[in-house]
Amino acid sequence: MALAPIQAEDLDAVSAFLHEHLNPRVSASSWRALLRPPWGRVGPNSGFQLTEDGRIVGVYVAVYSERNRDGASQAVCNLAAFCVLPDHRSHSLRLMRACLSQKGYLFTDLSPSGNVPAINARLGFAQLDTRGRLVLNTPAVRRRARVSRDPALIAATVRADDARIYQDHREAPAARHLIVTLGDRYGYLLYRRDRRKHLPLFASPLHVGGDRALMAEAWPQISSHLLARGLVATIAERRVLDFDARGVGWDLPRPRPKMFRGGALDPADVDYLYSELTLVQW
Repeated sequence: MALAPIQAEDLDAVSAFLHEHLNPRVSASSWRALLRPPWGRVGPNSGFQLTEDGRIVGVYVAVYSERNRDGASQAVCNLAAFCVLPDHRSHSLRLMRACLSQKGYLFTDLSPSGNVPAINARLGFAQLDTRGRLVLNTPAVRRRARVSRDPALIAATVRADDARIYQDHREAPAARHLIVTLGDRYGYLLYRRDRRKHLPLFASPLHVGGDRALMAEAWPQISSHLLARGLVATIAERRVLDFDARGVGWDLPRPRPKMFRGGALDPADVDYLYSELTLVQW
């Protein structure tokens, strides 16, 4: 059993493996977008793979980024897709340890499933606070603020960190963007379409930028905009939407786990950008 980094020459084979064995609903070309994110390659590899007689039997995809907080730089390794064939599950920890043995990274796992959260906990991962509310999206009377998804308007409006985030994610397949403007004020929302009970009807905010007070004021219009896009409710995690997303809703009874390990960032500064949440629509 051979363990090796995933390099450029492996991308087609790894993408086909993930399509066949992890989630056939996601095409091989969509999986390939995870392996080559639009912000360019930052890390030393695209994760690690296990092969037997030249055949892939397991992969752990990693997505790398360089983040800055308060003038300090932090390298991030997002553990993005984990799949090992049943007959080779005893080697799963080899893949995990290969990723985690890389020094100097903050590691994130933002969509762990099955027994992975328990394994992560044994490997030193902690859970982020993902509590929040499920808020129904409802029609609203147009008010003063303007809500738009026009790429040209977004690019011309966002500033500073928001401009970099938008440029890095504007071609990310699972990232959706909208801008709220009122005079010289703006708010920026980056979100994804999520599934619950197999229904792709939910908006999951991943980043809120600009004037957060304006976003709170304009939430009824944002909610109406999302509803018009076929999204019936918003999964409003408090760590992302730190204002009250107005509307009828209820607390999430079982928030999905998101985990991290190491690094110099405060848990409150660990976000969902530059990750599989922006790159893969499942």
